[in-house]
Amino acid sequence: MTKKTVGIVGLGRMGNGMAQSLLRKGFNVVGTDIGEAPRQAAREIGVNVVVDINALCAEAGVIILSLPMAKHVQAVVKGEGGIIDHAQPNTLIIDTSTSEPEVTRALSIELGQLGHQLLDCPVSGGPAGAAAGTMVMVVGGKRSSLERAQLYLDALSSDVVYMGKSGNGHAAKLINNLLCAAHLVSTAEAVALGTKAGLDPADLIAGLNAGSGRSAVSEVNFPRWILNKGFDSGFTMQLMRKDVRLAQNMISEMGLELPLAEQVAEIWSQSEESIPDQADFNCIVKHAGLGE
Repeated sequence: MTKKTVGIVGLGRMGNGMAQSLLRKGFNVVGTDIGEAPRQAAREIGVNVVVDINALCAEAGVIILSLPMAKHVQAVVKGEGGIIDHAQPNTLIIDTSTSEPEVTRALSIELGQLGHQLLDCPVSGGPAGAAAGTMVMVVGGKRSSLERAQLYLDALSSDVVYMGKSGNGHAAKLINNLLCAAHLVSTAEAVALGTKAGLDPADLIAGLNAGSGRSAVSEVNFPRWILNKGFDSGFTMQLMRKDVRLAQNMISEMGLELPLAEQVAEIWSQSEESIPDQADFNCIVKHAGLGE
């Protein structure tokens, strides 16, 4: 049986992790990236690294995008020398980036008119989940495209949740990240309060996780990256600030007034003064009551 080939554009920590999972499941993986360091790291795990998108499209009719922002997705898909210029007929593009719903919907229409398919499949789980094949994906796009992609998504994820039309996956992901941003702030404040009251932070977190105050942040982030002062999740302040801003834009576009969300967005925005962009996103707890 011939191995299926899949392309990856963006071989950073997430793209590299996904490549590991796909290789482990028996796929041929071809990839490209603008940086030499991620290209070399991908070669070392067995990815067929090619020079550009033209070469990647020649090898793969299914392409995964793992890129930082919507502008990068747009450039890779429709910029000069991009996927639209070189794609095989009926190419399926799986966008795992956390992007903007309206950008995704516009790209989906344009690609559809050219005979291609686009799924927005933003992921949760970080580099560790990508490498283990245990990510969670919220998916937007045509159900027929999801059925075609299922083989690849199964190799990458432990749970795939279909959200409906194109862009809905990215909308759901932004809402998820807004909640995560809020939980980081609220849990940091709770731990600061508990510490002042004489509680051991680890004991308090254990107590919260046994009760109704728990969240993924208290169950995962605090034990794994915060209480031990590791702050090495692989996701940056810059990326979470970007996601919070995009969620804030969604709120404004919908004409909603969500005061708690606005306050959370303001806290993350203010943190730019004290926490650099490349710091781990869990460092927000230092701004939200826990200090150093």
